[in-house]
Amino acid sequence: MKEIDIHTSLIVYTPEELPAEEQALIEAARQATHRSYAPYSHFSVGAAALLADGTIVTGTNQENVAYPSGICAERTTLFYANSQYPDQPVKALAIAARGTDGKEVHPPITPCGACRQVMLESENRFGTPMKVLLCGVGQIYVVESARSLLPISFDSLT
Repeated sequence: MKEIDIHTSLIVYTPEELPAEEQALIEAARQATHRSYAPYSHFSVGAAALLADGTIVTGTNQENVAYPSGICAERTTLFYANSQYPDQPVKALAIAARGTDGKEVHPPITPCGACRQVMLESENRFGTPMKVLLCGVGQIYVVESARSLLPISFDSLT
């Protein structure tokens, strides 16, 4: 028998401690939550991707009465980025959410498993890590790579 111990590290920042470029990305994700279509859960999620050329693209969760036909904000954003900017790696992805009370969540939310797998696929596609910024009231959780969120993954690297 062999035991493998897996660790994931993240750093907790206040928004002011982050570089201006990342603060702008977080603000884009927060603004995107207001464009979410969440009539069933009333839980609005926005994501913003910073591409290697400096372009920021956003997406939101889109619900559908025929669950599970909706899609998460992270996948909406990454699929749009990869479709419209196929040669641009995603440097960073910020994720923000507003709860059923309409206020930003505290602590930050984390992506679902399907989104983590798509994030990792984007990293693998371009061979470059994607920093992930998870936004909450007064604090931002930062991981340097999507692989940190899915250390045992379904991919060609394992």
